[in-house]
Order: sequence, then C-alpha cells, then structure tokens
Amino acid sequence: MSLWQKIRKTGRVAEPPPPREDGAAPAAAAELAGSVQIRHVDAGSCNGCELEIASAFGPVHDAERYGARLVASPRHADALLVTGPVTRNMEVALRRTYEAVPQPRLVIALGDCARNCGVFAGAYGVAGAVGDVVPVDVEVPGCPPEPEAIVSALRGLTGR
Repeated sequence: MSLWQKIRKTGRVAEPPPPREDGAAPAAAAELAGSVQIRHVDAGSCNGCELEIASAFGPVHDAERYGARLVASPRHADALLVTGPVTRNMEVALRRTYEAVPQPRLVIALGDCARNCGVFAGAYGVAGAVGDVVPVDVEVPGCPPEPEAIVSALRGLTGR
C-alpha cells in the first residue's frame, strides 16, 4: 500500500508541454480530429533519431498525451515518421509503405538526413532525401532533433 500512496502523492511526473509549432498545420491534419496514428519508417538512418523518438514517446515527454500514437502497420496509420536519408534499398519499400497508408495521409521528415540527406549527401548508396521519394508535409530539423522538437511537431498535427 505504501507504493500506491507514494504514487498518488507524487502525481504525474512529466516535462511541461513544449510550445506548439507556429504556422498552419497541413490541411490533412484538420481531418484527424486531434489524434494521429504514426508508423515509423527507418529509411537508412544512423539510429540517432530513433533514440530521440523513443525519448519523445517515453514517460518523461509522453507524446501520447497529445494524441500521437505509434502503430505497427501502415494500414492503421495516419502519418509516416521517416528518419534517415532514403537508401537505394529502401526507396521502393518507402513508396509501398506510403501507398499503404490510407487517405488523408501525412509524411514527417525527421532529422537533417531525412530533410536533405545531411552528412550522407552524395553517398553512392543514397537515393535522396525523403522529399525526393514521397511528398513531405512536415519537416523537423536537427541531428538528431531533440524530443521537445518532435513533440512540438506532433502537437502541430494534433492541435493539442
């Protein structure tokens, strides 16, 4: 019982909400009614962004409290969260995953590599940035972006 009392006394321990991104949300975001289901796609990253995504959805930053949730299938998703430059081996897979997401769909390019290939620009195995393969609605800069920036971008989509 003492643990339950401690939990009740302590209350929620999470970071205060980051400010929402300025600017208008993509038109497709308005149809999501404050909730967005996200499928993460690693198109060839170094896994730095994946660590920050795990932190953004962890108990400290808790992106789910703003209506963003990670799902396992693109058929259940409203948005794709793509990290890394698109490698030649992932180009077709990313296009197929994009096509599997029902309309209205959004694409979030997370990190500098997804936005403009970052340090991998010009590499022989890189097909290009995410925007070269599928249309991108939201870009989150950083190498890797901080969890606060990820949560802020997701809040812009959910409106919470």
